[in-house]
Amino acid sequence: MKKELIDMLCQKSFKFSQEPIYKLVSGRMSQFYVNCKPVTLCARGIFLAGHLIFEAIKDDDVTAVGGLTFGADPLAVAAAFASELKGKPINAFSIRKTRKDHGIVRWIEGDIQPGERVAIIDDVATTGGSTIKAIERARSEGLDVIKAVVLVDRQEGGLENIGQHVSNVFSIVTRDELVQHWQSIQGD
Repeated sequence: MKKELIDMLCQKSFKFSQEPIYKLVSGRMSQFYVNCKPVTLCARGIFLAGHLIFEAIKDDDVTAVGGLTFGADPLAVAAAFASELKGKPINAFSIRKTRKDHGIVRWIEGDIQPGERVAIIDDVATTGGSTIKAIERARSEGLDVIKAVVLVDRQEGGLENIGQHVSNVFSIVTRDELVQHWQSIQGD
């Protein structure tokens, strides 16, 4: 499954240039660009990512998986769906970018209660800022964040930064794996 996901990411989501032409959220320019949405919002990509994320969290005794909207949303739903198929249900949740200011004022949406053990996920990590924000917001709502999983690690310090907030950090795919596969398919 991982090899197929890497191939899909290279075909639909990954861009590489010898010169740093891609502007990142931080404003910094990069040789690499990864937009996972074309993969995480297509049927096969959801299937692959969901199963791989479930495999990464299934032994961590978590009751739910989620992260900052919008990057984490399809991944959380896919992992929850895969977990049910595998007979070990793990719910999905979503963390808002801005706190709901009406009704029950909160950061998180989903069938989840304070005290639950959860995994935070994200589609891409560069500095880890979005994932760290999700960890902080989940904890502010009383959740016990015990793991963070990133679909693509750009290998620019994000996992190390996330590791300062939760000790168990895992990536499904690395930038090096994408570059290696991208280069192999460019030679065709």
